[in-house]
Amino acid sequence: MKNENNTAICASPLAIEKQIMKSKNKVHYLDSVAKLPEILFISSCTPRECGIATYSEDLIKALENKFNHSFKIEICPVESDNVKHTYSEEIKYILDTDKEEEFIKLASEINANEAIQMVMIQHEFGLFKNNEASFATFLESISKPIAIVFHTVLPNPDENFKFKVQQLSDASTYIIVMTHLSSKLLVNDYNIESNKIEVIPHGTHLVQHLDRNFLKEKYGFGQRKILSTFGLLSSGKSIETSLEALTEIVNENPEVLFLIIGKTHPTIVKEEGEVYRNKLEAQVISLGLEEHVRFINSFLPLQDLLEYLQLTDIYLFTSKNPNQTVSGTFAYAISCGCSIVSTPIPHVNEVLQGSGYNFDFENAPELATAVNKLLADDDLRNNNSLNGLHKMAPTSWENAAIAHAKLFEKMGNASLPLNYSLPEINLEHIKKLTTDFGIIQFSKLNHPDIDSGYTLDDNARALVAMCQYLELSNDTSAIHYILIYFNFIKFCLQPEGYFLNYVDEAEKFTKQNNSTNLADANGRAIWALGYLVHCGDLLPEEMVLEAEIILNRAIKSINKIYSTRAMAFIIKGLYYRSKRTKSNQDIELIKELANRLVQMYRHESDEEWHWFESYLTYANSILSEALLCAWLATGDIVYKDIAKLSFDFLLKLTFNENGIRVISNKTWLHKGANPAQLASNTPEIGGEQPIDVSYTILALSKFYSVFEDERYKHKMKNGMNWFLGNNHLNQIIYNPCTGGCFDGLEDTNVNLNQGAESTVSYLMARLTYENTFEKTAECFQIETQFYEEPFLKNG
Repeated sequence: MKNENNTAICASPLAIEKQIMKSKNKVHYLDSVAKLPEILFISSCTPRECGIATYSEDLIKALENKFNHSFKIEICPVESDNVKHTYSEEIKYILDTDKEEEFIKLASEINANEAIQMVMIQHEFGLFKNNEASFATFLESISKPIAIVFHTVLPNPDENFKFKVQQLSDASTYIIVMTHLSSKLLVNDYNIESNKIEVIPHGTHLVQHLDRNFLKEKYGFGQRKILSTFGLLSSGKSIETSLEALTEIVNENPEVLFLIIGKTHPTIVKEEGEVYRNKLEAQVISLGLEEHVRFINSFLPLQDLLEYLQLTDIYLFTSKNPNQTVSGTFAYAISCGCSIVSTPIPHVNEVLQGSGYNFDFENAPELATAVNKLLADDDLRNNNSLNGLHKMAPTSWENAAIAHAKLFEKMGNASLPLNYSLPEINLEHIKKLTTDFGIIQFSKLNHPDIDSGYTLDDNARALVAMCQYLELSNDTSAIHYILIYFNFIKFCLQPEGYFLNYVDEAEKFTKQNNSTNLADANGRAIWALGYLVHCGDLLPEEMVLEAEIILNRAIKSINKIYSTRAMAFIIKGLYYRSKRTKSNQDIELIKELANRLVQMYRHESDEEWHWFESYLTYANSILSEALLCAWLATGDIVYKDIAKLSFDFLLKLTFNENGIRVISNKTWLHKGANPAQLASNTPEIGGEQPIDVSYTILALSKFYSVFEDERYKHKMKNGMNWFLGNNHLNQIIYNPCTGGCFDGLEDTNVNLNQGAESTVSYLMARLTYENTFEKTAECFQIETQFYEEPFLKNG
């Protein structure tokens, strides 16, 4: 080993052993990656410019980002004699659909390759129109499970077409469609069994939702009201309907500018050149709309496209085809916050209500009326935008990837266990929430809501999280934020030695401090101050000394605190300070508070109920963790025993074979109130908070460090996976695009606001997880399944 001057230094035996283990883990990880099961995607693929190619690219990217340690995706582009592209060297297979022998060859290669576990096919009849019989035979000859995605499902098929679809269905293990209407059509019109149909909506991109006016200025649109449409141009887009309606729209709204974004479809260019675009340009001139229409004749990079959509006030989706099943352009627009005016294709009908207006096919007067109504009402457009964002959130590409991976898991018959990949640590949203005064309490989506003010609770947690980050990363830029949160805690300290919690946007204490119990907030402040002192070697000396003084003032009044969780937070704060200062006073205070918890436990617990209270509410794990900290500080074995009994009892009620489900804030779990609920381990669905999952992960880390029980470590992974999508909705709670964390998991939806509590909670959990796994490949290595015996065999 060498130091920063490249001079050899001696390493301790422990350090050498750890380095050896890291190398072994890395080798194990690389070996595991090499042996990952493969999924072969057969589809049109980029650089081919078409909707299915873009869809496949986005889906594959999302799957690789979320599950790149679960399986490996191989790609087989679909080509024809007239459509040829150059692909990267990584592409092993190409299917020329005009050649029967190519189907036979590919089927043989798939069957012979043991690594390929399943095949996924993006299907549109146009892709295989020149050789449909060979394609059907190809499917029948493949010996691996097949999932086929129908991008179009036509109603009222004739017998010949019905037979073709049934033939494809019979050769497939599962059929994926993107709307519930398509599923009903397959069942009712094609007589396909519903149990082999999966509905997975078209994916959408997570976006940061930048300010619309800022983006308009960036692109030179100033104060104009923007209408837009995008996609590869063809006559089926019916853009002439929008231009016809535009004459009436600009009469009422002369500031309107209509953006037509996208180049002509390459197939159309080959067959007829730019006839359709030329026709649209001539129509613009004949209608005198030159100042109100702009053609953006290019296939935009994704980031640019998403910015164009975010600056759009109203998105126009027009189509001539009532049987068009889905539209990726519509999905992308609504996920970017656009208010929508659209023709009523099935995809639109399922999600548009409350997010915009429908108009009949090629009906320009109806389109104009809808647009003018929306342009006249800013609040209506804003409400449409919010409604659309909430409806489309479950269809983010991250969630689409989870839905597909869950299907792969079923198709693999447990031979394809899912390993969720951890996103990189991202402090962007925490920094966005933080002013020079403190961290703002709430957000509207990912926009900090300064009107919500500040709380001591959030700033105390943020201080702990940034201290954790400093410990793990050695990134001294964190000290700036630690100082902000520390100064906020100082601001909340009162002359009597206790803290107030609620501060408004004007930096004034609010009346809420007079009507709310502040004990828990005081406990959190002491926890934060103790943790700051614990990290003292990494921080400015004057900050640490000042934290000591404030902490000493605050603990003078702790005898008046009897809130269970407040006492637990205080124990944690004193424990962390005592690790550095070795204070006898802290040890005595820890004993005093821990003895109170022990007394509460003995009063409430029995053979069936191993807990401190007659109910389980929020932040439950903090109680057991605090007693374990008390044992670490004092050596009193009774603290250790009760800590483990109570924590294992809690884990039994919050973990099952599928992962974690923390106690709901809708209905607390009461002792003896619902024995069936306790026995079945089914807390109320919905109302799960990120903070409870985070506190559980923090406690699991502490218990693993003491007992070295691998089951605690395994549950930490399940806890982190809750944030990443392994929850009862199979939706992400952490937003990797913004670095924020959604505020809650409800029974049917995720609360998309990304406030301080949830975002800081995720960061604490993420840092604790990485610290526990020592930043090695062990975080990500493939893990075999093992049977978990119950922690508590009796009750």
